[in-house]
Amino acid sequence: MMKKKLGILCAIVLFISCAEEKKNEPIVVTPEELHASVDKVTEIMIHDIFSPPVASRIFAYPNIAAYEIIALQDDQYLSLAGQATDLTAIPKPTSENINYQLAALVAHMELSKRLIFSEKKMEMLRDSLYTKWEGQNPELFHTSRDYGLKVADHIAAWMAKDNYAQTRTMPKFTVDTDDETRWQPTPPAYMDGIEPHWSKIRPFVIDSAQQFKPVPPPVYSMKEGSSFYKELKEVYDISKKIEVEGDASEEIQIAQFWDCNPYVSVTRGHLMFATKKITPGAHWIGITKIAARKTNSDFDKTVYAYTKTSMAIADAFISCWDEKYRSNLIRPETLINQHIDEDWKPVLQTPPFPEYTSGHSVVSGAASTALTDIFGEDFTFDDDTELPYGIPVRHFNSFRQAADEAAISRMYGGIHYRAAVEIGVKQGRDLGQYVVDKLRMTKSKDMAAKTD
Repeated sequence: MMKKKLGILCAIVLFISCAEEKKNEPIVVTPEELHASVDKVTEIMIHDIFSPPVASRIFAYPNIAAYEIIALQDDQYLSLAGQATDLTAIPKPTSENINYQLAALVAHMELSKRLIFSEKKMEMLRDSLYTKWEGQNPELFHTSRDYGLKVADHIAAWMAKDNYAQTRTMPKFTVDTDDETRWQPTPPAYMDGIEPHWSKIRPFVIDSAQQFKPVPPPVYSMKEGSSFYKELKEVYDISKKIEVEGDASEEIQIAQFWDCNPYVSVTRGHLMFATKKITPGAHWIGITKIAARKTNSDFDKTVYAYTKTSMAIADAFISCWDEKYRSNLIRPETLINQHIDEDWKPVLQTPPFPEYTSGHSVVSGAASTALTDIFGEDFTFDDDTELPYGIPVRHFNSFRQAADEAAISRMYGGIHYRAAVEIGVKQGRDLGQYVVDKLRMTKSKDMAAKTD
Protein backbone atom coordinates (compact mmCIF):
# COMPACT_ATOMS: atom_id res chain seq x y z
CA MET A 1 0.00 0.00 0.00
CA MET A 2 2.87 2.33 0.92
CA LYS A 3 4.57 1.65 -2.44
CA LYS A 4 1.35 2.41 -4.29
CA LYS A 5 0.97 5.75 -2.52
CA LEU A 6 4.61 6.57 -3.19
CA GLY A 7 4.13 5.78 -6.89
CA ILE A 8 1.10 8.06 -7.11
CA LEU A 9 3.02 10.83 -5.32
CA CYS A 10 5.93 10.51 -7.75
CA ALA A 11 3.55 10.63 -10.71
CA ILE A 12 1.96 13.82 -9.37
CA VAL A 13 5.36 15.44 -8.80
CA LEU A 14 6.47 14.43 -12.31
CA PHE A 15 3.25 15.84 -13.83
CA ILE A 16 3.63 19.15 -12.01
CA SER A 17 7.29 19.30 -13.00
CA CYS A 18 6.46 18.67 -16.67
CA ALA A 19 3.69 21.26 -16.55
CA GLU A 20 6.05 23.84 -15.08
CA GLU A 21 8.69 22.99 -17.68
CA LYS A 22 6.13 23.38 -20.47
CA LYS A 23 5.17 26.80 -19.14
CA ASN A 24 8.79 27.90 -19.42
CA GLU A 25 9.45 26.81 -22.97
CA PRO A 26 10.94 29.24 -25.50
CA ILE A 27 8.49 31.39 -27.47
CA VAL A 28 9.18 31.48 -31.20
CA VAL A 29 7.49 34.29 -33.14
CA THR A 30 7.39 33.57 -36.85
CA PRO A 31 7.30 35.78 -39.95
CA GLU A 32 3.86 34.29 -40.69
CA GLU A 33 2.51 35.79 -37.47
CA LEU A 34 3.78 39.18 -38.58
CA HIS A 35 2.21 38.67 -42.02
CA ALA A 36 -1.04 37.79 -40.25
CA SER A 37 -0.96 41.07 -38.34
CA VAL A 38 -0.28 43.09 -41.49
CA ASP A 39 -2.99 41.19 -43.37
CA LYS A 40 -5.44 41.87 -40.56
CA VAL A 41 -4.68 45.58 -40.76
CA THR A 42 -5.34 45.48 -44.51
CA GLU A 43 -8.58 43.57 -43.99
CA ILE A 44 -9.79 46.09 -41.41
CA MET A 45 -8.82 49.07 -43.57
CA ILE A 46 -10.93 47.63 -46.39
CA HIS A 47 -13.85 47.21 -43.99
CA ASP A 48 -13.43 50.69 -42.50
CA ILE A 49 -12.87 52.32 -45.95
CA PHE A 50 -9.74 54.36 -45.34
CA SER A 51 -8.58 56.59 -48.17
CA PRO A 52 -5.24 55.73 -49.82
CA PRO A 53 -3.23 58.49 -48.08
CA VAL A 54 -4.64 57.67 -44.65
CA ALA A 55 -4.04 53.95 -45.23
CA SER A 56 -0.36 54.65 -45.92
CA ARG A 57 -0.03 56.26 -42.49
CA ILE A 58 -1.73 53.29 -40.84
CA PHE A 59 0.84 50.92 -42.35
CA ALA A 60 3.92 53.01 -41.57
CA TYR A 61 3.77 53.70 -37.83
CA PRO A 62 3.18 50.12 -36.60
CA ASN A 63 5.99 48.87 -38.85
CA ILE A 64 8.38 51.49 -37.48
CA ALA A 65 7.48 50.53 -33.90
CA ALA A 66 8.23 46.88 -34.62
CA TYR A 67 11.44 47.74 -36.47
CA GLU A 68 12.84 49.90 -33.68
CA ILE A 69 12.51 47.00 -31.24
CA ILE A 70 14.21 44.63 -33.68
CA ALA A 71 17.04 47.11 -34.30
CA LEU A 72 17.65 47.29 -30.55
CA GLN A 73 18.75 43.65 -30.34
CA ASP A 74 19.72 42.61 -33.90
CA ASP A 75 23.06 44.22 -34.67
CA GLN A 76 22.46 43.90 -38.42
CA TYR A 77 19.87 46.69 -38.24
CA LEU A 78 20.23 50.33 -37.26
CA SER A 79 17.71 52.50 -35.44
CA LEU A 80 15.67 55.08 -37.33
CA ALA A 81 16.01 57.51 -34.40
CA GLY A 82 17.61 60.66 -35.73
CA GLN A 83 16.87 59.52 -39.30
CA ALA A 84 13.07 59.54 -39.52
CA THR A 85 11.84 63.09 -38.94
CA ASP A 86 11.67 63.97 -35.21
CA LEU A 87 11.93 60.31 -34.09
CA THR A 88 13.81 59.82 -30.82
CA ALA A 89 15.21 56.58 -29.45
CA ILE A 90 12.74 54.15 -27.94
CA PRO A 91 13.05 53.40 -24.20
CA LYS A 92 15.44 50.61 -23.25
CA PRO A 93 13.93 47.51 -21.61
CA THR A 94 14.33 47.27 -17.84
CA SER A 95 14.42 43.44 -17.90
CA GLU A 96 16.83 41.07 -19.62
CA ASN A 97 14.01 38.55 -19.99
CA ILE A 98 12.65 39.91 -23.28
CA ASN A 99 11.64 38.16 -26.48
CA TYR A 100 12.23 41.01 -28.92
CA GLN A 101 10.25 39.48 -31.78
CA LEU A 102 7.26 39.06 -29.48
CA ALA A 103 7.60 42.64 -28.23
CA ALA A 104 7.87 43.89 -31.83
CA LEU A 105 4.69 42.11 -32.86
CA VAL A 106 2.88 43.37 -29.76
CA ALA A 107 3.88 46.93 -30.64
CA HIS A 108 2.73 46.39 -34.23
CA MET A 109 -0.69 45.11 -33.18
CA GLU A 110 -1.18 47.76 -30.50
CA LEU A 111 -0.42 50.71 -32.77
CA SER A 112 -2.47 49.20 -35.57
CA LYS A 113 -5.41 48.91 -33.19
CA ARG A 114 -5.11 52.59 -32.28
CA LEU A 115 -5.10 53.65 -35.94
CA ILE A 116 -8.17 51.82 -37.21
CA PHE A 117 -11.86 51.98 -36.27
CA SER A 118 -12.82 48.30 -35.94
CA GLU A 119 -10.60 47.65 -32.94
CA LYS A 120 -12.28 44.40 -31.92
CA LYS A 121 -11.18 42.74 -35.16
CA MET A 122 -7.56 43.49 -34.28
CA GLU A 123 -8.10 42.45 -30.67
CA MET A 124 -9.27 38.99 -31.75
CA LEU A 125 -5.94 38.31 -33.46
CA ARG A 126 -4.01 39.84 -30.57
CA ASP A 127 -5.85 37.84 -27.92
CA SER A 128 -5.34 34.55 -29.74
CA LEU A 129 -1.59 35.15 -29.86
CA TYR A 130 -1.51 36.36 -26.26
CA THR A 131 -3.22 33.17 -25.09
CA LYS A 132 -0.74 30.98 -26.96
CA TRP A 133 2.34 32.87 -25.76
CA GLU A 134 1.19 33.04 -22.14
CA GLY A 135 0.60 29.30 -22.15
CA GLN A 136 4.14 28.71 -23.34
CA ASN A 137 6.00 30.97 -20.92
CA PRO A 138 3.98 33.36 -18.71
CA GLU A 139 6.90 35.34 -17.30
CA LEU A 140 8.61 35.85 -20.67
CA PHE A 141 5.31 36.75 -22.28
CA HIS A 142 4.44 39.40 -19.69
CA THR A 143 7.82 41.15 -19.69
CA SER A 144 7.96 41.11 -23.51
CA ARG A 145 4.37 42.27 -23.90
CA ASP A 146 4.83 45.11 -21.43
CA TYR A 147 7.92 46.28 -23.25
CA GLY A 148 6.15 46.16 -26.61
CA LEU A 149 3.32 48.28 -25.22
CA LYS A 150 5.83 50.76 -23.78
CA VAL A 151 7.43 51.19 -27.20
CA ALA A 152 3.99 51.54 -28.79
CA ASP A 153 3.30 54.44 -26.42
CA HIS A 154 6.60 56.08 -27.43
CA ILE A 155 5.85 55.82 -31.16
CA ALA A 156 2.25 56.95 -30.56
CA ALA A 157 3.54 60.12 -28.87
CA TRP A 158 5.73 60.81 -31.92
CA MET A 159 2.84 60.00 -34.24
CA ALA A 160 0.53 62.44 -32.44
CA LYS A 161 2.73 65.34 -33.59
CA ASP A 162 2.58 64.62 -37.35
CA ASN A 163 -0.27 67.15 -37.90
CA TYR A 164 -2.83 64.47 -38.79
CA ALA A 165 -5.25 65.51 -36.05
CA GLN A 166 -5.05 69.15 -37.15
CA THR A 167 -5.88 68.27 -40.76
CA ARG A 168 -9.11 66.63 -39.57
CA THR A 169 -10.47 70.06 -38.68
CA MET A 170 -9.32 71.92 -41.80
CA PRO A 171 -11.92 73.04 -44.37
CA LYS A 172 -13.14 70.90 -47.25
CA PHE A 173 -11.69 71.45 -50.68
CA THR A 174 -13.42 74.27 -52.59
CA VAL A 175 -14.21 73.43 -56.20
CA ASP A 176 -13.47 76.23 -58.66
CA THR A 177 -16.46 76.06 -61.00
CA ASP A 178 -15.40 79.18 -62.92
CA ASP A 179 -12.14 77.70 -64.21
CA GLU A 180 -12.61 74.97 -66.82
CA THR A 181 -9.09 73.63 -66.24
CA ARG A 182 -9.75 72.76 -62.59
CA TRP A 183 -10.89 69.48 -61.12
CA GLN A 184 -14.61 68.83 -60.83
CA PRO A 185 -16.27 66.01 -58.83
CA THR A 186 -17.01 63.00 -61.03
CA PRO A 187 -19.86 60.50 -61.32
CA PRO A 188 -21.51 58.51 -59.96
CA ALA A 189 -21.13 59.80 -56.39
CA TYR A 190 -19.67 63.27 -57.12
CA MET A 191 -17.67 63.05 -53.90
CA ASP A 192 -15.68 65.93 -52.43
CA GLY A 193 -11.94 65.93 -53.05
CA ILE A 194 -10.39 63.71 -50.39
CA GLU A 195 -7.50 64.77 -48.16
CA PRO A 196 -6.83 68.23 -49.67
CA HIS A 197 -4.48 69.01 -46.76
CA TRP A 198 -2.40 65.80 -46.85
CA SER A 199 0.69 67.76 -47.89
CA LYS A 200 0.69 69.23 -44.37
CA ILE A 201 1.36 65.81 -42.81
CA ARG A 202 4.91 65.51 -41.46
CA PRO A 203 6.99 63.39 -43.85
CA PHE A 204 8.99 60.40 -42.62
CA VAL A 205 12.15 60.85 -44.69
CA ILE A 206 11.81 63.54 -47.36
CA ASP A 207 12.60 67.11 -46.33
CA SER A 208 9.20 68.50 -47.31
CA ALA A 209 6.11 67.74 -49.39
CA GLN A 210 7.53 69.98 -52.14
CA GLN A 211 10.94 68.31 -52.37
CA PHE A 212 10.01 66.15 -55.36
CA LYS A 213 7.67 68.60 -57.03
CA PRO A 214 7.27 67.36 -60.63
CA VAL A 215 7.31 69.46 -63.78
CA PRO A 216 3.87 70.96 -64.54
CA PRO A 217 1.41 69.00 -66.69
CA PRO A 218 0.91 69.96 -70.35
CA VAL A 219 -0.74 73.36 -70.68
CA TYR A 220 -4.52 73.03 -70.81
CA SER A 221 -5.86 73.49 -74.30
CA MET A 222 -8.80 71.99 -76.16
CA LYS A 223 -7.26 72.78 -79.56
CA GLU A 224 -6.90 69.53 -81.50
CA GLY A 225 -3.20 69.98 -82.22
CA SER A 226 -2.19 70.78 -78.63
CA SER A 227 -0.26 68.36 -76.42
CA PHE A 228 -3.01 68.40 -73.83
CA TYR A 229 -5.78 67.60 -76.31
CA LYS A 230 -3.71 64.78 -77.81
CA GLU A 231 -3.37 63.21 -74.37
CA LEU A 232 -7.10 63.57 -73.74
CA LYS A 233 -7.94 62.01 -77.11
CA GLU A 234 -5.47 59.19 -76.44
CA VAL A 235 -7.42 58.22 -73.30
CA TYR A 236 -10.65 58.19 -75.31
CA ASP A 237 -9.17 56.22 -78.21
CA ILE A 238 -7.73 53.55 -75.91
CA SER A 239 -11.12 53.13 -74.27
CA LYS A 240 -12.81 52.63 -77.64
CA LYS A 241 -10.21 50.00 -78.58
CA ILE A 242 -10.84 48.21 -75.29
CA GLU A 243 -14.58 48.41 -75.90
CA VAL A 244 -14.17 46.58 -79.22
CA GLU A 245 -11.85 43.89 -77.81
CA GLY A 246 -13.89 43.38 -74.64
CA ASP A 247 -12.76 41.86 -71.35
CA ALA A 248 -10.13 39.73 -73.12
CA SER A 249 -8.00 42.77 -73.97
CA GLU A 250 -4.66 43.04 -72.21
CA GLU A 251 -5.35 46.69 -71.38
CA ILE A 252 -8.53 45.95 -69.47
CA GLN A 253 -6.90 43.08 -67.57
CA ILE A 254 -4.07 45.39 -66.52
CA ALA A 255 -6.49 48.17 -65.57
CA GLN A 256 -8.61 45.86 -63.43
CA PHE A 257 -5.61 44.23 -61.77
CA TRP A 258 -4.25 47.57 -60.52
CA ASP A 259 -7.63 49.23 -59.82
CA CYS A 260 -7.09 49.34 -56.03
CA ASN A 261 -9.98 51.75 -55.44
CA PRO A 262 -11.07 51.40 -51.80
CA TYR A 263 -14.54 52.82 -52.49
CA VAL A 264 -16.29 52.10 -55.79
CA SER A 265 -19.83 53.51 -55.87
CA VAL A 266 -22.40 51.24 -57.49
CA THR A 267 -25.82 52.58 -58.47
CA ARG A 268 -28.81 50.27 -58.91
CA GLY A 269 -31.96 52.29 -59.51
CA HIS A 270 -32.34 54.60 -56.52
CA LEU A 271 -29.90 52.51 -54.45
CA MET A 272 -26.22 53.40 -54.15
CA PHE A 273 -23.72 51.19 -52.34
CA ALA A 274 -19.96 50.64 -52.27
CA THR A 275 -17.75 47.75 -53.24
CA LYS A 276 -14.53 47.71 -51.23
CA LYS A 277 -10.98 46.90 -52.31
CA ILE A 278 -7.44 47.47 -51.14
CA THR A 279 -5.61 50.74 -51.68
CA PRO A 280 -2.55 51.14 -53.96
CA GLY A 281 -0.29 51.15 -50.89
CA ALA A 282 -1.88 47.97 -49.58
CA HIS A 283 -1.21 46.27 -52.92
CA TRP A 284 2.51 47.04 -52.59
CA ILE A 285 2.50 45.92 -48.97
CA GLY A 286 1.07 42.66 -50.33
CA ILE A 287 3.94 42.45 -52.81
CA THR A 288 6.35 42.96 -49.90
CA LYS A 289 4.84 39.90 -48.23
CA ILE A 290 5.22 37.88 -51.43
CA ALA A 291 8.91 38.83 -51.69
CA ALA A 292 9.62 38.09 -48.03
CA ARG A 293 8.01 34.66 -48.32
CA LYS A 294 9.80 33.82 -51.56
CA THR A 295 13.19 34.61 -49.99
CA ASN A 296 12.35 32.80 -46.72
CA SER A 297 13.19 36.02 -44.90
CA ASP A 298 13.34 35.64 -41.13
CA PHE A 299 11.21 37.71 -38.77
CA ASP A 300 13.69 40.57 -38.46
CA LYS A 301 14.27 40.99 -42.19
CA THR A 302 10.53 40.81 -42.82
CA VAL A 303 9.98 43.69 -40.38
CA TYR A 304 12.77 45.60 -42.12
CA ALA A 305 11.19 45.05 -45.55
CA TYR A 306 7.74 46.18 -44.43
CA THR A 307 9.18 49.23 -42.68
CA LYS A 308 11.35 50.59 -45.49
CA THR A 309 8.62 49.99 -48.08
CA SER A 310 5.83 51.53 -46.01
CA MET A 311 7.90 54.65 -45.27
CA ALA A 312 8.56 55.14 -49.00
CA ILE A 313 4.85 54.67 -49.72
CA ALA A 314 3.80 57.13 -47.02
CA ASP A 315 6.15 59.86 -48.22
CA ALA A 316 5.08 59.19 -51.81
CA PHE A 317 1.47 59.99 -50.90
CA ILE A 318 2.52 63.22 -49.19
CA SER A 319 4.52 64.26 -52.26
CA CYS A 320 1.82 63.27 -54.74
CA TRP A 321 -1.06 64.91 -52.86
CA ASP A 322 0.96 68.11 -52.63
CA GLU A 323 1.05 68.23 -56.43
CA LYS A 324 -2.56 67.10 -56.91
CA TYR A 325 -4.04 70.04 -55.06
CA ARG A 326 -1.49 72.51 -56.48
CA SER A 327 -2.08 71.74 -60.18
CA ASN A 328 -5.73 70.85 -59.46
CA LEU A 329 -6.15 69.42 -62.95
CA ILE A 330 -9.47 68.29 -64.40
CA ARG A 331 -10.01 64.56 -65.02
CA PRO A 332 -10.40 62.97 -68.49
CA GLU A 333 -13.94 61.84 -67.71
CA THR A 334 -15.20 65.40 -67.24
CA LEU A 335 -13.65 66.72 -70.44
CA ILE A 336 -14.60 63.74 -72.61
CA ASN A 337 -18.20 64.03 -71.45
CA GLN A 338 -18.20 67.78 -72.13
CA HIS A 339 -16.39 67.86 -75.48
CA ILE A 340 -16.21 64.42 -77.12
CA ASP A 341 -18.82 61.92 -75.94
CA GLU A 342 -21.41 62.78 -73.29
CA ASP A 343 -22.19 59.09 -72.66
CA TRP A 344 -18.57 57.95 -72.25
CA LYS A 345 -17.51 56.17 -69.07
CA PRO A 346 -13.98 55.12 -68.10
CA VAL A 347 -13.10 51.45 -67.57
CA LEU A 348 -12.32 52.26 -63.93
CA GLN A 349 -14.33 54.57 -61.71
CA THR A 350 -12.62 57.95 -61.44
CA PRO A 351 -11.43 58.49 -57.85
CA PRO A 352 -12.40 61.71 -56.02
CA PHE A 353 -9.37 63.97 -56.24
CA PRO A 354 -7.47 65.98 -58.89
CA GLU A 355 -5.69 64.25 -61.76
CA TYR A 356 -2.01 65.20 -61.74
CA THR A 357 0.14 63.31 -60.85
CA SER A 358 -1.18 59.75 -60.70
CA GLY A 359 -1.14 58.51 -57.11
CA HIS A 360 -0.73 54.86 -58.06
CA SER A 361 2.16 55.78 -60.36
CA VAL A 362 4.02 57.79 -57.69
CA VAL A 363 3.46 55.15 -55.01
CA SER A 364 4.43 52.30 -57.32
CA GLY A 365 7.63 54.06 -58.33
CA ALA A 366 8.59 54.62 -54.69
CA ALA A 367 7.62 51.17 -53.41
CA SER A 368 9.32 49.34 -56.27
CA THR A 369 12.55 51.26 -55.68
CA ALA A 370 12.56 50.37 -51.97
CA LEU A 371 11.80 46.72 -52.71
CA THR A 372 14.54 46.54 -55.33
CA ASP A 373 17.01 47.85 -52.75
CA ILE A 374 15.90 45.14 -50.31
CA PHE A 375 15.49 42.11 -52.57
CA GLY A 376 17.54 42.99 -55.63
CA GLU A 377 17.14 43.71 -59.34
CA ASP A 378 15.26 41.32 -61.64
CA PHE A 379 13.32 39.81 -58.74
CA THR A 380 10.66 37.62 -60.36
CA PHE A 381 7.38 37.04 -58.57
CA ASP A 382 3.77 36.02 -59.05
CA ASP A 383 1.45 38.70 -57.71
CA ASP A 384 -1.65 37.10 -56.20
CA THR A 385 -2.66 40.19 -54.20
CA GLU A 386 -5.90 40.66 -56.11
CA LEU A 387 -7.15 37.06 -55.91
CA PRO A 388 -9.66 37.88 -53.12
CA TYR A 389 -11.36 40.26 -55.57
CA GLY A 390 -11.63 37.72 -58.37
CA ILE A 391 -8.62 39.05 -60.31
CA PRO A 392 -6.15 36.37 -61.49
CA VAL A 393 -2.43 36.24 -60.70
CA ARG A 394 0.00 38.25 -62.83
CA HIS A 395 3.70 37.46 -63.24
CA PHE A 396 6.43 40.10 -63.12
CA ASN A 397 10.16 39.89 -63.83
CA SER A 398 11.04 42.77 -61.52
CA PHE A 399 9.50 45.29 -59.15
CA ARG A 400 10.24 47.97 -61.73
CA GLN A 401 8.19 46.12 -64.36
CA ALA A 402 5.29 45.88 -61.94
CA ALA A 403 5.51 49.62 -61.21
CA ASP A 404 5.51 50.48 -64.91
CA GLU A 405 2.42 48.34 -65.43
CA ALA A 406 0.66 49.86 -62.42
CA ALA A 407 1.33 53.32 -63.82
CA ILE A 408 0.08 52.67 -67.36
CA SER A 409 -2.97 50.89 -65.94
CA ARG A 410 -4.37 54.29 -64.94
CA MET A 411 -4.40 55.45 -68.55
CA TYR A 412 -5.89 52.16 -69.72
CA GLY A 413 -8.53 52.61 -67.04
CA GLY A 414 -9.46 56.04 -68.44
CA ILE A 415 -8.71 57.98 -65.26
CA HIS A 416 -5.35 59.61 -66.11
CA TYR A 417 -3.54 61.26 -69.00
CA ARG A 418 -0.16 59.93 -70.13
CA ALA A 419 1.84 62.74 -68.48
CA ALA A 420 0.36 61.93 -65.07
CA VAL A 421 1.53 58.32 -65.21
CA GLU A 422 4.92 58.78 -66.84
CA ILE A 423 5.95 61.80 -64.79
CA GLY A 424 4.26 60.27 -61.75
CA VAL A 425 6.26 57.05 -61.79
CA LYS A 426 9.47 59.09 -62.20
CA GLN A 427 8.45 61.29 -59.26
CA GLY A 428 7.97 58.14 -57.21
CA ARG A 429 11.27 56.56 -58.27
CA ASP A 430 13.21 59.73 -57.50
CA LEU A 431 11.58 59.91 -54.09
CA GLY A 432 12.10 56.20 -53.45
CA GLN A 433 15.79 56.46 -54.32
CA TYR A 434 16.12 59.36 -51.92
CA VAL A 435 14.55 57.28 -49.14
CA VAL A 436 16.90 54.38 -49.92
CA ASP A 437 19.97 56.65 -50.01
CA LYS A 438 19.14 58.70 -46.93
CA LEU A 439 18.05 55.91 -44.57
CA ARG A 440 20.82 53.78 -43.11
CA MET A 441 18.90 50.79 -41.81
CA THR A 442 21.51 48.05 -42.26
CA LYS A 443 25.21 47.97 -41.43
CA SER A 444 26.16 47.03 -44.98
CA LYS A 445 24.56 47.20 -48.39
CA ASP A 446 25.45 43.54 -48.92
CA MET A 447 23.24 42.56 -46.03
CA ALA A 448 20.23 44.40 -47.51
CA ALA A 449 20.10 42.02 -50.46
CA LYS A 450 20.85 38.94 -48.34
CA THR A 451 18.23 36.19 -48.11
CA ASP A 452 18.06 33.93 -45.11
